[in-house]
Amino acid sequence: MSTTTAPAPARALNPARTTATAARVLRQLAHDPRTIALMLLIPCLMLFLLRYVFDGSPRTFDSTGASLLGIFPLITMFLVTSIATLRERTSGTLERLLAMPLGKGDLIAGYALAFGTVAIIQSALATALAVWALGLDVMGSPWLLLLVALLDALLGTALGLFVSAFAASEFQAVQFMPAVIFPQLLLCGLFTPRSQMHPALEAISDVLPMSYAVDGMNEVLHHSDMTATFIRDVLIVAGCALLVLALGAATLRRRTA
Repeated sequence: MSTTTAPAPARALNPARTTATAARVLRQLAHDPRTIALMLLIPCLMLFLLRYVFDGSPRTFDSTGASLLGIFPLITMFLVTSIATLRERTSGTLERLLAMPLGKGDLIAGYALAFGTVAIIQSALATALAVWALGLDVMGSPWLLLLVALLDALLGTALGLFVSAFAASEFQAVQFMPAVIFPQLLLCGLFTPRSQMHPALEAISDVLPMSYAVDGMNEVLHHSDMTATFIRDVLIVAGCALLVLALGAATLRRRTA
Protein backbone atom coordinates (compact mmCIF):
# COMPACT_ATOMS: atom_id res chain seq x y z
CA MET A 1 0.00 0.00 0.00
CA SER A 2 1.55 3.30 -1.08
CA THR A 3 0.96 6.64 0.51
CA THR A 4 1.44 10.07 -0.96
CA THR A 5 2.38 13.21 0.83
CA ALA A 6 -0.07 16.03 0.38
CA PRO A 7 1.48 19.23 -0.90
CA ALA A 8 2.18 21.83 1.71
CA PRO A 9 -0.39 24.61 1.79
CA ALA A 10 0.67 27.91 0.35
CA ARG A 11 1.90 30.32 3.01
CA ALA A 12 2.48 34.03 2.76
CA LEU A 13 6.09 35.17 2.86
CA ASN A 14 7.02 35.88 6.48
CA PRO A 15 10.04 38.16 7.19
CA ALA A 16 10.76 36.52 10.55
CA ARG A 17 10.85 33.00 9.07
CA THR A 18 12.90 34.23 6.12
CA THR A 19 15.56 35.86 8.30
CA ALA A 20 15.65 32.82 10.60
CA THR A 21 16.32 30.61 7.57
CA ALA A 22 19.04 32.96 6.37
CA ALA A 23 20.67 32.98 9.82
CA ARG A 24 20.67 29.17 9.89
CA VAL A 25 22.32 28.94 6.48
CA LEU A 26 24.96 31.51 7.44
CA ARG A 27 25.74 29.57 10.63
CA GLN A 28 26.24 26.43 8.57
CA LEU A 29 28.52 28.29 6.15
CA ALA A 30 30.55 29.63 9.07
CA HIS A 31 31.47 26.03 9.94
CA ASP A 32 32.52 25.22 6.35
CA PRO A 33 35.74 27.13 5.63
CA ARG A 34 36.30 25.40 2.29
CA THR A 35 32.97 26.65 0.94
CA ILE A 36 33.69 30.14 2.23
CA ALA A 37 37.09 30.05 0.53
CA LEU A 38 35.47 28.90 -2.73
CA MET A 39 32.95 31.73 -2.70
CA LEU A 40 35.18 34.56 -1.50
CA LEU A 41 38.68 33.76 -2.70
CA ILE A 42 38.36 31.88 -5.99
CA PRO A 43 36.99 34.86 -8.00
CA CYS A 44 39.82 37.01 -6.62
CA LEU A 45 42.42 34.39 -7.48
CA MET A 46 41.06 34.05 -11.01
CA LEU A 47 41.21 37.82 -11.53
CA PHE A 48 44.75 37.90 -10.14
CA LEU A 49 45.77 35.11 -12.53
CA LEU A 50 44.07 36.83 -15.45
CA ARG A 51 45.91 40.08 -14.74
CA TYR A 52 49.31 38.41 -15.10
CA VAL A 53 48.27 36.21 -18.02
CA PHE A 54 47.82 39.53 -19.87
CA ASP A 55 50.77 41.22 -18.17
CA GLY A 56 52.14 42.43 -21.48
CA SER A 57 48.77 43.60 -22.73
CA PRO A 58 46.99 45.81 -20.16
CA ARG A 59 44.29 46.80 -22.65
CA THR A 60 43.29 43.15 -23.00
CA PHE A 61 43.00 42.80 -19.23
CA ASP A 62 40.83 45.93 -19.11
CA SER A 63 38.49 44.65 -21.82
CA THR A 64 38.09 41.11 -20.44
CA GLY A 65 38.63 41.76 -16.73
CA ALA A 66 35.52 43.90 -16.38
CA SER A 67 33.35 41.20 -17.94
CA LEU A 68 34.89 38.39 -15.92
CA LEU A 69 34.45 40.47 -12.76
CA GLY A 70 30.76 39.70 -13.16
CA ILE A 71 31.04 36.21 -14.61
CA PHE A 72 33.29 34.65 -11.94
CA PRO A 73 30.90 35.46 -9.02
CA LEU A 74 27.94 34.16 -11.04
CA ILE A 75 29.66 30.82 -11.65
CA THR A 76 30.87 30.28 -8.08
CA MET A 77 27.52 31.23 -6.52
CA PHE A 78 25.68 28.94 -8.95
CA LEU A 79 27.89 26.00 -8.05
CA VAL A 80 27.85 26.46 -4.27
CA THR A 81 24.13 27.27 -4.02
CA SER A 82 22.97 24.35 -6.15
CA ILE A 83 25.03 21.85 -4.13
CA ALA A 84 24.08 23.34 -0.74
CA THR A 85 20.37 23.29 -1.53
CA LEU A 86 20.52 19.77 -2.87
CA ARG A 87 22.34 18.64 0.28
CA GLU A 88 19.48 20.06 2.37
CA ARG A 89 17.00 17.96 0.41
CA THR A 90 18.94 14.70 0.27
CA SER A 91 19.74 14.85 3.99
CA GLY A 92 16.06 15.23 4.89
CA THR A 93 16.56 18.70 6.35
CA LEU A 94 14.33 20.31 3.76
CA GLU A 95 11.47 17.91 4.46
CA ARG A 96 11.66 18.62 8.19
CA LEU A 97 11.75 22.37 7.59
CA LEU A 98 8.74 22.36 5.28
CA ALA A 99 6.78 20.32 7.83
CA MET A 100 7.10 23.36 10.12
CA PRO A 101 5.34 26.71 9.58
CA LEU A 102 7.84 27.50 6.85
CA GLY A 103 6.69 28.02 3.28
CA LYS A 104 8.68 27.41 0.14
CA GLY A 105 8.86 31.14 -0.43
CA ASP A 106 10.35 31.65 3.05
CA LEU A 107 12.95 28.98 2.38
CA ILE A 108 13.99 30.28 -1.04
CA ALA A 109 14.02 33.88 0.19
CA GLY A 110 16.08 32.85 3.22
CA TYR A 111 18.63 31.10 1.04
CA ALA A 112 18.74 34.08 -1.31
CA LEU A 113 19.26 36.43 1.64
CA ALA A 114 22.04 34.30 3.13
CA PHE A 115 23.92 33.72 -0.09
CA GLY A 116 23.19 37.30 -1.13
CA THR A 117 25.03 38.47 1.99
CA VAL A 118 28.01 36.36 0.97
CA ALA A 119 27.66 37.70 -2.59
CA ILE A 120 28.01 41.28 -1.32
CA ILE A 121 31.30 40.42 0.39
CA GLN A 122 32.49 38.41 -2.60
CA SER A 123 31.67 41.15 -5.11
CA ALA A 124 33.23 43.86 -2.93
CA LEU A 125 36.47 41.89 -2.57
CA ALA A 126 36.72 41.09 -6.30
CA THR A 127 35.90 44.66 -7.36
CA ALA A 128 38.36 46.20 -4.90
CA LEU A 129 41.09 43.81 -6.02
CA ALA A 130 40.49 44.43 -9.72
CA VAL A 131 40.26 48.23 -9.54
CA TRP A 132 42.69 49.22 -6.78
CA ALA A 133 45.22 46.37 -6.70
CA LEU A 134 45.31 45.04 -10.27
CA GLY A 135 44.80 48.38 -11.99
CA LEU A 136 41.63 47.64 -13.94
CA ASP A 137 41.07 50.87 -15.90
CA VAL A 138 37.40 51.79 -16.26
CA MET A 139 35.86 55.12 -17.20
CA GLY A 140 32.81 54.71 -15.02
CA SER A 141 32.45 54.50 -11.25
CA PRO A 142 33.79 51.38 -9.49
CA TRP A 143 30.53 51.40 -7.54
CA LEU A 144 28.68 50.62 -10.76
CA LEU A 145 31.04 47.71 -11.35
CA LEU A 146 30.23 46.51 -7.85
CA LEU A 147 26.49 46.81 -8.54
CA VAL A 148 26.67 44.64 -11.65
CA ALA A 149 28.99 42.11 -9.97
CA LEU A 150 26.55 41.84 -7.06
CA LEU A 151 23.55 41.34 -9.35
CA ASP A 152 25.48 38.68 -11.27
CA ALA A 153 26.27 36.85 -8.02
CA LEU A 154 22.60 37.02 -7.02
CA LEU A 155 21.63 35.70 -10.45
CA GLY A 156 24.03 32.78 -9.94
CA THR A 157 22.42 32.14 -6.55
CA ALA A 158 18.95 32.14 -8.10
CA LEU A 159 20.00 29.79 -10.91
CA GLY A 160 21.63 27.44 -8.40
CA LEU A 161 18.48 27.31 -6.27
CA PHE A 162 16.39 26.64 -9.35
CA VAL A 163 18.43 23.82 -10.92
CA SER A 164 18.89 22.04 -7.58
CA ALA A 165 15.26 20.96 -7.84
CA PHE A 166 16.10 18.86 -10.91
CA ALA A 167 19.24 17.14 -9.60
CA ALA A 168 19.21 13.85 -7.69
CA SER A 169 22.82 14.05 -6.47
CA GLU A 170 25.63 16.54 -6.02
CA PHE A 171 27.29 15.10 -9.12
CA GLN A 172 24.19 15.86 -11.16
CA ALA A 173 24.10 19.39 -9.73
CA VAL A 174 27.64 19.95 -11.02
CA GLN A 175 26.60 18.53 -14.40
CA PHE A 176 24.07 21.32 -14.79
CA MET A 177 26.91 23.82 -15.11
CA PRO A 178 27.75 22.87 -18.74
CA ALA A 179 24.04 22.99 -19.58
CA VAL A 180 23.16 26.27 -17.85
CA ILE A 181 26.36 28.30 -17.59
CA PHE A 182 28.61 27.35 -20.51
CA PRO A 183 26.19 28.29 -23.34
CA GLN A 184 25.73 31.71 -21.72
CA LEU A 185 29.50 32.05 -21.35
CA LEU A 186 30.03 31.37 -25.06
CA LEU A 187 27.21 33.62 -26.24
CA CYS A 188 27.47 36.56 -23.83
CA GLY A 189 29.87 38.58 -26.00
CA LEU A 190 33.00 37.86 -23.98
CA PHE A 191 34.86 36.21 -26.86
CA THR A 192 33.36 38.09 -29.78
CA PRO A 193 30.78 40.90 -30.09
CA ARG A 194 27.29 39.50 -30.20
CA SER A 195 26.52 41.59 -33.29
CA GLN A 196 29.15 39.57 -35.19
CA MET A 197 27.65 36.18 -34.35
CA HIS A 198 25.42 34.13 -36.61
CA PRO A 199 21.92 35.70 -36.50
CA ALA A 200 20.45 32.62 -34.84
CA LEU A 201 23.07 32.68 -32.10
CA GLU A 202 22.69 36.42 -31.67
CA ALA A 203 18.94 35.93 -31.17
CA ILE A 204 19.60 33.29 -28.51
CA SER A 205 22.13 35.53 -26.76
CA ASP A 206 19.50 38.29 -26.61
CA VAL A 207 17.44 36.23 -24.15
CA LEU A 208 20.32 35.09 -21.92
CA PRO A 209 20.85 37.12 -18.75
CA MET A 210 24.65 36.81 -18.79
CA SER A 211 24.67 38.78 -22.05
CA TYR A 212 23.23 41.79 -20.26
CA ALA A 213 25.61 41.33 -17.34
CA VAL A 214 28.56 41.59 -19.74
CA ASP A 215 26.94 44.51 -21.57
CA GLY A 216 26.50 46.31 -18.26
CA MET A 217 30.16 45.83 -17.36
CA ASN A 218 31.20 47.09 -20.79
CA GLU A 219 29.06 50.20 -20.34
CA VAL A 220 30.97 51.02 -17.14
CA LEU A 221 34.24 50.27 -18.93
CA HIS A 222 33.61 52.72 -21.77
CA HIS A 223 31.35 55.44 -20.33
CA SER A 224 31.96 57.80 -17.44
CA ASP A 225 28.25 58.38 -16.79
CA MET A 226 25.38 56.01 -16.11
CA THR A 227 23.79 55.40 -19.50
CA ALA A 228 20.29 54.31 -20.43
CA THR A 229 21.76 51.07 -21.76
CA PHE A 230 23.42 50.40 -18.41
CA ILE A 231 20.14 50.95 -16.57
CA ARG A 232 18.40 48.59 -18.99
CA ASP A 233 21.05 45.91 -18.49
CA VAL A 234 20.90 46.18 -14.69
CA LEU A 235 17.11 45.95 -14.64
CA ILE A 236 17.13 42.91 -16.92
CA VAL A 237 19.68 41.05 -14.77
CA ALA A 238 17.78 41.93 -11.58
CA GLY A 239 14.47 40.92 -13.16
CA CYS A 240 15.89 37.59 -14.32
CA ALA A 241 17.19 36.89 -10.81
CA LEU A 242 13.76 37.57 -9.28
CA LEU A 243 12.02 35.47 -11.94
CA VAL A 244 14.33 32.52 -11.41
CA LEU A 245 13.88 32.79 -7.62
CA ALA A 246 10.11 32.60 -8.13
CA LEU A 247 10.54 29.55 -10.36
CA GLY A 248 12.81 28.02 -7.72
CA ALA A 249 10.11 28.42 -5.08
CA ALA A 250 7.53 26.89 -7.41
CA THR A 251 9.66 23.84 -8.27
CA LEU A 252 11.17 23.21 -4.82
CA ARG A 253 10.63 19.63 -3.66
CA ARG A 254 10.77 18.24 -0.14
CA ARG A 255 12.96 15.30 -1.04
CA THR A 256 14.84 13.70 -3.89
CA ALA A 257 12.86 11.00 -5.63
